[in-house]
Amino acid sequence: MPNEAKQKRRIDPKLIARGGMDIPFLVLVLVLLTIGLTMMFSASYTYCYYNNNGDSLYYFKRQLFFAIAGLVAMFLASKVHYAAYRALTKPALLLSYALLVLVLILPAPAGFEGFHRWIVIPGVTTFQPSEIAKLAVILYMAKDVGDNYRAINSDEKVKFRDREMLAKNYFMCKYLLVVLSTCGLIYLENHVSGTILVLLFGIIMAWFAGFDNKWFIGGIVILTVLATIVILNPTILPAHAQPRIYAWLDKDYDPQGVRWQTNNALYAIGSGGLFGVGIGNSKQKQLYVSEPMNDFIFSIVCEELGVIGAAIIMILFVALVWRGFYIGLHTRDKFAALLAMGLSTQVGLQAALNIAVVTDVLPNTGISLPFFSYGGTSIMMLLGEMGLILGISRYANIKKA
Repeated sequence: MPNEAKQKRRIDPKLIARGGMDIPFLVLVLVLLTIGLTMMFSASYTYCYYNNNGDSLYYFKRQLFFAIAGLVAMFLASKVHYAAYRALTKPALLLSYALLVLVLILPAPAGFEGFHRWIVIPGVTTFQPSEIAKLAVILYMAKDVGDNYRAINSDEKVKFRDREMLAKNYFMCKYLLVVLSTCGLIYLENHVSGTILVLLFGIIMAWFAGFDNKWFIGGIVILTVLATIVILNPTILPAHAQPRIYAWLDKDYDPQGVRWQTNNALYAIGSGGLFGVGIGNSKQKQLYVSEPMNDFIFSIVCEELGVIGAAIIMILFVALVWRGFYIGLHTRDKFAALLAMGLSTQVGLQAALNIAVVTDVLPNTGISLPFFSYGGTSIMMLLGEMGLILGISRYANIKKA
């Protein structure tokens, strides 16, 4: 008994979040998750039947298990005071670097030779270190920008290698080093979409910090030039990514190969019409859209729910991002505000890029749709991150239940 009492006294009550969470944000998360699970089941059961010995529920059961685990993680994360995560920013970044290096050393999973994106936990699951890297970069920049916000937005100077330089320039160089080194490691995995996402998150987090516009104007110019070079010379990309650029530029390119998935996704979108063919009635998921429960699930959503259903889902994503920003902007602590806005941006940006890929606005880069695409560890990570925002909402100056 004395030892138990001593252990209880060691728990710092300040680390337990108090107050009510933001109900509108919670409802938006639960609605998107419910629709996502429903559509994931609808999109996957035919593929499951033919690829898992007649078990049409295989992917749904796994996704449901991880979704429930993710909801538990979301609740637990929402009960931890956001200040507790400050101490985890550097360890999280170092852990992500270690995992990004480890995944390059470990053999690729069977069937994915050359793609070192996954670490296999035998008998349990696989996970992508890049998912941890996304969170780690946002955490690190939210904390460091929050600590140095005043210096970044002033003409203060700092000493660096025995000479003075503007603090804002010093911190921008520091963040560029963190973001670009993370992107470099992810790129070595043959994971172009993950590289693009982390780069964009880093740029947006720097913009939230209030750096001079000249940095972003320069960055836009550089990215535009690089994008142009890539489009004109796809051979500079990894071998697996080159045909995707050709297929995006030339709509007649290899219709039975590289264009197959995109073409059938467009057929699905066009077949849905205004109101859709109804949940479960998609024809394109009948082994036409390859692995329809993954990156191209939005095409099945459009076919079964129609333009109106797809528009409602996009509105729900916009509402979720807006509410996350609203929570952040009504939080006095800079770290909490930047973290809430950064995590909300991650969801919105990933959803926007996925929809752009599925509709052939952008080349096929393999970006998943949050709450919808199949992936156990990714849904757990996503819900855990939503829990961080809900924890922050407990201290936001907004009306709560």
